[in-house]
Amino acid sequence: MNDAHITIIGWLAANPICRTTSGGVPVSSLRVGCTPRRFDKSVGQWQDMPSMFITVNCWRGLADNVRVSDMKLGQPVIITGRLRIREYVRGEELRQSVEIEATTLGYDMSRGTSRFEKVSRGGEMTEDDLREVRESTDQWASSAGPAPAQQDPAFPTDPFATPASHPGDEPTPDPSRDDEDPFTDLTLEPKAA
Repeated sequence: MNDAHITIIGWLAANPICRTTSGGVPVSSLRVGCTPRRFDKSVGQWQDMPSMFITVNCWRGLADNVRVSDMKLGQPVIITGRLRIREYVRGEELRQSVEIEATTLGYDMSRGTSRFEKVSRGGEMTEDDLREVRESTDQWASSAGPAPAQQDPAFPTDPFATPASHPGDEPTPDPSRDDEDPFTDLTLEPKAA
């Protein structure tokens, strides 16, 4: 509900890593690079700004689609998903990982063409699946400085632990279930004339 949704347009900085977790859930991890450009009026030319790189994780059907789409290093992509920034301690180092949990992913059609094939699948993701993926994508996390001297609960020593909840993380009621209807006890009375 209160997730930060983001869309990025960039290039695959590495070939996707496609695998299945020990729980049987397909996952694909990608590294996407973006290089913003700005027009420098003083020289009358476009200038490249520093590049940024983001880890993108795709789950279940989306992961399967990435695998069979044969995506490769250097191809232009557009990705929408939930932004995740994790900070954790590994050894004596505070680490930071910027990730997108992709909800959609495709080729950037302004740079080329593609062909669509419809598929259908499904599956469940467990905490063990999430831990396994976080462990495998740790290679792309960046150092955020030395580890805090005292253990701060905001920075778990287990980098793959589920982070503490934040305001707004409460589950959203399912409107299709009557027992979760927040308006069940609401009584409407007619207005007096």
